[in-house]
Amino acid sequence: MTKKLSILVSNDDGIFSDGLASLVNALTPIADVTVVAPDSQQSAVGHAITVHRPLRVREVKKDGRFFGYAVDGTPADCVKLAIRNLMKVKPDLVISGINHGSNTAISVIYSGTVSAATEGTILGIPSIAMSLTTFEPNADFSFAAKFARTMAERVITNGLPNGTVLNVNVPAVPESEIRGVVITRQGKSVWNDEFEARRDPGNKQYFWLKGELVELDEEEDIDQRAILNNKVSVTPIQFDLTDYPMLDRLRSWDLTV
Repeated sequence: MTKKLSILVSNDDGIFSDGLASLVNALTPIADVTVVAPDSQQSAVGHAITVHRPLRVREVKKDGRFFGYAVDGTPADCVKLAIRNLMKVKPDLVISGINHGSNTAISVIYSGTVSAATEGTILGIPSIAMSLTTFEPNADFSFAAKFARTMAERVITNGLPNGTVLNVNVPAVPESEIRGVVITRQGKSVWNDEFEARRDPGNKQYFWLKGELVELDEEEDIDQRAILNNKVSVTPIQFDLTDYPMLDRLRSWDLTV
């Protein structure tokens, strides 16, 4: 008998998010799914981990049945804790998502969704980050969940190189309007943001971050460009941040001390 797949699912929107529920429902027919996710919203925390306080874990039920583990920590905490302590054996695959909002271009650096998948890769497990490119409430995650299952099956069949994460962004349009899948590069678009000064009811000043993504890419094989064209973007990314071409240039510098 073929062993059933084991998939660890996490996210950064929290264990009660609709995207996570849709992902679990799509994967359950093909795998034993373990959910370990933050107990609250953890968007844009990047790859932060908790080191100065204890992590607490509680079991979460849905409709009277065990659903998963809620952790009062970051997405990276969740994946690390799941693999090191909560799961009896390493999973075959880690999938983070489905995020409510895109994770393209510079947003990849800030993303807790991508970081949860990256943590899986660091621990030697093939990993995928899944995002739906809308922040609208009541988003329809059905096609993104369906595609996540397809990606899971392809990764299990074909494998991934050590150190590589697949970052997948699905346009928030009906399935009938999806115009295909593009293998993409991470774009160079950046956020033009600012902190808006506001006053609380006690007349004390606080700041609220706001901004918009500035498009800097026109090539069709760029993540942000693909989703604007209603195409699913699949980008292989790595956590090795070394600028290899710069190595030789640095070696030519006189850095004698």
